[in-house]
Amino acid sequence: MALKLLCITDCCDRPESELFIGLQKQGVEIDVMCNPSGRNFARLQQAGVPLIESSLKGRFDRSGMRRIRQQLRSKPYDLVHTFGNRALQNALLASFGIKVPFVAYRGIVANVSAFDPASWLTYLNPKVKKITCVANAIRDYFLQMPFSSLVLPTDKPVTIYKGHSLSWYREQPVDLTQFGIPQEAFVVVFTGRDRPRKGVRYLVEAANHLPPGLPIHFLLVGPMEDNSKLQQQIAASPYRKHFHFAGYRTDAPAIAAAANTLIMPSVRGEGLPRSVIEAMAYGTPAIVANAGGSPELIEDGKNGFIVPPADGGAIAAAILKLQSQPELQQQMGENARTRIERDFNTTRTVEQMLELYQSVCR
Repeated sequence: MALKLLCITDCCDRPESELFIGLQKQGVEIDVMCNPSGRNFARLQQAGVPLIESSLKGRFDRSGMRRIRQQLRSKPYDLVHTFGNRALQNALLASFGIKVPFVAYRGIVANVSAFDPASWLTYLNPKVKKITCVANAIRDYFLQMPFSSLVLPTDKPVTIYKGHSLSWYREQPVDLTQFGIPQEAFVVVFTGRDRPRKGVRYLVEAANHLPPGLPIHFLLVGPMEDNSKLQQQIAASPYRKHFHFAGYRTDAPAIAAAANTLIMPSVRGEGLPRSVIEAMAYGTPAIVANAGGSPELIEDGKNGFIVPPADGGAIAAAILKLQSQPELQQQMGENARTRIERDFNTTRTVEQMLELYQSVCR
């Protein structure tokens, strides 16, 4: 008998969408509750995945809970898989009195604790049988929490990487001269949000460790132009004229494709950063800090570099290696594409997820 699965998400990304499509192709009777404004809603429709329009306004959305409860009562689901805190908390509350096991998705390191009541309404809830973690770093975080041995079975958090396909990444690289970058420059790109844990200041600090006068330029993609502290730090840099702001962009992967390397200098909290995966899929080697799940993508010295967190000097040294050795950059880029194709592909994700579902429903 086919597994009856309800997935609850918001504006799902491409890997999530392909997971749903792949599960359906494997014979799973899947229904997906998701936001119709999401970029991949039409993709799911075209693939014939049964969709229920849902847009949760917060972690306690009465109308959303009623809608979820109504769906849970519409058929005998074997399992519910939620993606995100809103979906998980609302679905657990909506399922009161309904006997159905849950699988929860977790994409970042931090903010779950046995001392936090909200955690008992989400990941530590007894109805949640498995937590799918996008990186080993997240799984380790759960298992190393204070009192984790008392509140969390060791087999509850499970690492399943988000799957990608090289066929998704075929856009033409963006012309970076539109940002004021010279044609022959060696371009270092950062893509992300303006948050302290992202460690952008250490990328700026790296410029202080570079020999003067090199044709190295830095492109910051994301809403960072209004960060006065960052602007002041750049203004004091010997490479201040080599920093460029792209602002928020929907074509960030194609920008990374045009760069020589991508930097992810996060100091904490990182799951499995999509920007690094996208860059690697385009053949752009990455330099990542040894924090969170980022190092799980990189084979150090083969398809990128892993540097200590909060270390501008180490970032500068890695940049110089790539800038001074074009053949190394090219080989690392080719190895990066192979790494994504081999170890982070969507077929493997679907297979692992299906095995996990079957283990819960035995």
